[in-house]
Amino acid sequence: MSTITETVVFDLDLIQRYDRPGPRYTSYPTAPQFHADFDEAALRAELRSSNASGRPLSLYFHIPFCEHLCFYCACTKVVTRHREWGTPYVQRLTQEMALLRRDVDGDRPVTQLHFGGGTPTFLVRADMERLVDGIAAQFHLLDDDSGEYGIEVDPRALEPGTLALLRQRGWNRLSMGVQDLNPEVQKAVHREQSLELVAGVMAEARALGYRSISLDLIYGLPFQSPASFAATLEQILQLRPDRLSLFNYAHLPERFLPQRRIRDADLPRPAEKLQILQESIATLQAAGYVYIGMDHFALPEDELTLAQQQGQLYRNFQGYSTHADADLLAMGMSAIAMVGPSYSQNLKDLDAWGAALDAGQLPVERGLRLSADDLLRRAVITRLICDFRLDIPAIEAQFGIPFADTFAQSYPALEALAKDGLIQWTPTAITVTPPGRLLVRHVCMAFDAYLGQQNTRFSKVI
Repeated sequence: MSTITETVVFDLDLIQRYDRPGPRYTSYPTAPQFHADFDEAALRAELRSSNASGRPLSLYFHIPFCEHLCFYCACTKVVTRHREWGTPYVQRLTQEMALLRRDVDGDRPVTQLHFGGGTPTFLVRADMERLVDGIAAQFHLLDDDSGEYGIEVDPRALEPGTLALLRQRGWNRLSMGVQDLNPEVQKAVHREQSLELVAGVMAEARALGYRSISLDLIYGLPFQSPASFAATLEQILQLRPDRLSLFNYAHLPERFLPQRRIRDADLPRPAEKLQILQESIATLQAAGYVYIGMDHFALPEDELTLAQQQGQLYRNFQGYSTHADADLLAMGMSAIAMVGPSYSQNLKDLDAWGAALDAGQLPVERGLRLSADDLLRRAVITRLICDFRLDIPAIEAQFGIPFADTFAQSYPALEALAKDGLIQWTPTAITVTPPGRLLVRHVCMAFDAYLGQQNTRFSKVI
């Protein structure tokens, strides 16, 4: 059992020296390693093989539509006010589920289910009901409220009765993007919503019995200052969300066209941005929140916190999770699946995705089957990100390898990290120190065999 009790420490000198670009490790290998040779046939083979494992299922549905364009957004989305577009999209999701079920045992329990986007609450209630009914018809949903079933909610696009409908069908978690409550900041990023609107959705969800509510904030947006963000955080803490994510805004206008509407001159200076982060961490920890890792905080009694304390936390494309043993099936344009030792991503163009389904084909654009070395390194990186500690003998036993020989090329980087105080390193364990936890991505990078082999531009660590 893990005994994580120390808080994260903000060490300005370390952060300034190590605040360089790196992967976020929602997967390893990361998405730039996916390739077109992994196709529909490859995915179907993995799906069939996965049935013998007896593992439960995790389902992800990507709903790409948004009524409003948020200028900071880097997600795959379709901006439209035509809510009727949801009807044919749900029909095609139903087709995709049926195609997957050709190769997937429908008796495998669904322990995790997530609607992401885009804006899942873009769907009108009738379409949402059709989607939920379609899932229940194809898969074995749990009826005892033990699953981790969640949805991302935009409070500006939420029909009355939608939360009640989902709660009745087993949904028990929701997350909301707030980003910032300052009117000037909201206007600059085209995301205007009031505290009252957010509070109203949270109150309704809690009254309905949703077990976990997560709010997202972004630091580094235009016109933010340490004082203005502190005011936002103070208001948010009065709502006492179960989980809170504090994301770094990565300004990459050359990659994400909506970000071109944000002027560089309006962004907080690097020193201000670090001050916002430092003060926010101090405020959250003083309020009793536990730093889970990679931008995420949770209350001490939250399931994520308890899973981390027990060494059972996991991380996937949806973030931190308590369900490490499930095969992830992904439906919708651009959605990414993780089945057995493989990843696969759907076509990112809406029309191409729909055309493939209409032709009776799973809409796989690219993917990857992990090698034995990939699986080993993924396990190492996952434990570091989730536990802030790597049990070296456990890894050696699990994979039948001598750690020192296998990772000899990582040792110079690990020695440098240890010298700078980011890790403590013994023959039996690598432990990320409290000052190193904000920089855990750098620790993981020491084990990444693909860095330096690609020209991908990653966001900065902080």
